[in-house]
Amino acid sequence: MNITLRAGEKLYINGAVVRVDRKATIELLNDASFLLETHVMQPSDATTPLRQIYFVLQIMLMDPTAARVTSELAGALIEKATGTFATAEIRVGLKLVSDLVGRARCFEAMKTLRAMYAVERREMFPLGDIETTQAA
Repeated sequence: MNITLRAGEKLYINGAVVRVDRKATIELLNDASFLLETHVMQPSDATTPLRQIYFVLQIMLMDPTAARVTSELAGALIEKATGTFATAEIRVGLKLVSDLVGRARCFEAMKTLRAMYAVERREMFPLGDIETTQAA
């Protein structure tokens, strides 16, 4: 797998942080857990159930030594979210996320979660965003 990074961009590989000083292409020749800087969520952005799950999975990728503890936390958050949401699309998606985490496919699980953000937003804020509602 080839990964192209821009100057100054970070890549997290198996718990290590790599930063390049100029545009570079990195070829991963074996199976590795990695996360691109553009996919890193800041703690302050983990404001919804799906984003909280995403953040925990991100920690699993960035710090493999904490994977056991964070895996348990992810499982608890997924279970709680599954019981909270009424939307079938989210419930089915969370089942897929749980299966992917169980197979150590965290990046794919994170991708699945990102795809559900809009559905989550519609369920949580059926009248629109809080900021939009308050501004009107």
